[in-house]
Amino acid sequence: MNIRPSPKLGKNVLKSFSTALTHRKTITEITKERTTTMPLNQNLLDILTREGVLLSVSVRYWRAAKKLHAQDLGLDPDDVADRLISLGHKRLMPKDALSAFALIESRAHALVEAATFPFLNGLARFLPNRKLGDVTGMLSRLESEFQEARNVFANRYASLREEALREWREQARRLADDPERIVASVSAAFPAPDRLDRYFSFNTSLFQIQLPATLDAELVTSGERQALMRAREQAAQDARRKISEGVETFVGDCVASLRQQTAQLCEEMLESFRSGKTGVHQRTLNRLTEFIDNFRALNFANDEELESRLIRVREQYLTTTAETYRDDEHARRRMTEGVRKLADAARELASADTRVIVENFGKLGKRRFTLAA
Repeated sequence: MNIRPSPKLGKNVLKSFSTALTHRKTITEITKERTTTMPLNQNLLDILTREGVLLSVSVRYWRAAKKLHAQDLGLDPDDVADRLISLGHKRLMPKDALSAFALIESRAHALVEAATFPFLNGLARFLPNRKLGDVTGMLSRLESEFQEARNVFANRYASLREEALREWREQARRLADDPERIVASVSAAFPAPDRLDRYFSFNTSLFQIQLPATLDAELVTSGERQALMRAREQAAQDARRKISEGVETFVGDCVASLRQQTAQLCEEMLESFRSGKTGVHQRTLNRLTEFIDNFRALNFANDEELESRLIRVREQYLTTTAETYRDDEHARRRMTEGVRKLADAARELASADTRVIVENFGKLGKRRFTLAA
């Protein structure tokens, strides 16, 4: 499979793109041509390319940890059976010295997981166009926070290292007869200050899916050309088939995932109504409002049935404040029953066949091609 990186936005991220704009054809011409010549799975892949991008986010930072050896604990290595005992890692610095990076990393991953779908067994994350601007903007801000934290850490690195070695020296005296040997081992594990940057990076990459083509003849030597071209052509055909087959499953899984999330949120709300001291809290109602907005942005496959149900719930129950519900038992029961019905419907839809939605998604002539702002 050939996944072609897109140009970057600023340093790392592309603002928006459309495959259709790279051809000297109108979208109508492309639609007419491909609807008559391509099977459903290829149509799905073609539309999927227009409806979003593949996103990969990598956050790397020095973990300040090294493998813990038996001698670090004052033990004889011959007395420790590797087959049965794992000593884990020794922390070179206190955990809070790198807590800022851990927080940024967790926020970045949480953002990506909330706004994307895992594509083809986790190869990357599929980000719908409607979420592209918001997600890349937030990732850009997180990258700025990461760079600032890296600068602060670099400026404090020398003092942090000395403090860590002082603590290790005190600890080593309790662990071994030769504490300086342990301290020397720990000291050697610290990166040199001028090489510290290579341990830190925040990278956001966007990709566009493209089925592999045949091998260009110029890329192989004449003596091996025929055999290699046959092998590469067969590999390309196999890859095209597997990707095309996987796309239909992917779209169906995305629909089912959003339905499951709806049911889960409703169940959590109902539990909050039952167990909360105030019965109905405004934050709980706001969670559903925010979920509905996020659902509409993630609903690239156009699950009209669930979206219409969510909109009705918002119009009927979420324009009333939690305070009003607390004071009006009838309204509270009606709202609670509405949320329960939505949970039941979403759960039933999640287990239903999504084939009709997938097929409608594959009908190019009936699709609206959305581009990120």
